Formats: sequence, structure tokens, C-alpha cells
Amino acid sequence: MSGRLCIAIMAAGAARRFEGPKLDAEFSSKRLGRHAVDAALGLDTKSLVIVVGDTCPKFAREAEAEGHAGLLFNPEAGLGLAGSIAVGVRHAAETKCEKLLLMLGDMPFVTSSTLRRLADAATVGGLSATHYPGGKAGIPICVTDRHFDDMLSLTGDRGASSYLRGEPQCRKIDVPARELADIDTRMDLATLSIAPWH
Repeated sequence: MSGRLCIAIMAAGAARRFEGPKLDAEFSSKRLGRHAVDAALGLDTKSLVIVVGDTCPKFAREAEAEGHAGLLFNPEAGLGLAGSIAVGVRHAAETKCEKLLLMLGDMPFVTSSTLRRLADAATVGGLSATHYPGGKAGIPICVTDRHFDDMLSLTGDRGASSYLRGEPQCRKIDVPARELADIDTRMDLATLSIAPWH
């Protein structure tokens, strides 16, 4: 995994469909967002940040207090995921990182192994993404510094997907289906807590 790596966990969303502090809900004996932190800590990075909005989740404050992660504030969190991505990109650029790995706080099954494969696959000037059904590329993704300026121009909640579709050199990484599961609603939380995917 060559090149200085920054990992940014997106945790600024309002979680309207969940109707409550989603990333602090308990899942498999820990806060939901903590699963993303622990997966990221499995990589050899000195730069782990969590992008938060007006309300900072408890899992993020705990990770900061433990010295595991820094917190970055997105003042426009209500405008969509692209704003949080931009916050992470600016941080990576300012700290001279060569690669930025972006992940979501509500995907508890993503493993350190998958994150490492993404980081390794993002070669000089390139980018890598998780391979979703139908051939779509999606988050988690890893981009090199050549793409930082372009990532700053994304808008809304689907900007990253549109950008990846326009990058034919994007390397798609196959992962177990369960790692693609995200938790949007309380029903998702209950269902995956009782019978996690295999």
C-alpha cells in the first residue's frame, strides 16, 4: 500500500429515514459507526478523519477522545454527501496525502481487508471502487491526488457515482455481498442484527 493514505468516514447525514441518531445505534455490541472506525484502524494510516455535521455522533467523539480519529465539520451537510466528500478531499490535499479512501459510517460489514485491497488498487493517477451488482462502482472508494480537484466539483448525494461512471480506468474490486449492506432504517438495523448476511 504505497503512498500516504488518508481515510475519511462520512458521518454527517441527517438519517431522516432512520428517525434518530443512526450511527450511535447499537449493532453487534457496539455503536453502528464504530464498525467503520475499527475497519479503518486495521490499515496502517496515520490520518483517519470523520466528517460530521451540526450534530456530532457519539461514536465520532469517542474515536477522537481515544486518539484514533480527527473530526472534520461539514457546514453544508444538509445539501448531500458530496459536501462531506469535499471536506475529506480538502483535508487530504492540505495534509499532502497521495490517496484518499472514502467510506460510509452505516456499512458495518466492510472489512479492513476490503479497504486494503481498495487502497492497493488505486495506483498512481488512478482510482478504485467497490463493485456492486449490475457492474456499478460505488463506495467505499479510493482516489489518488490526481482526482482531488475533480472530486471537489461533485454535487448532491449521487455525485460520486456519476464521477465513477465517467472514469473508465476505475478499478472495481469484488467483495462479499454482505459487505455492501448499509443501514438506512430501523428495520434494516433489526433485520441485520438478528440475521446478518452470510
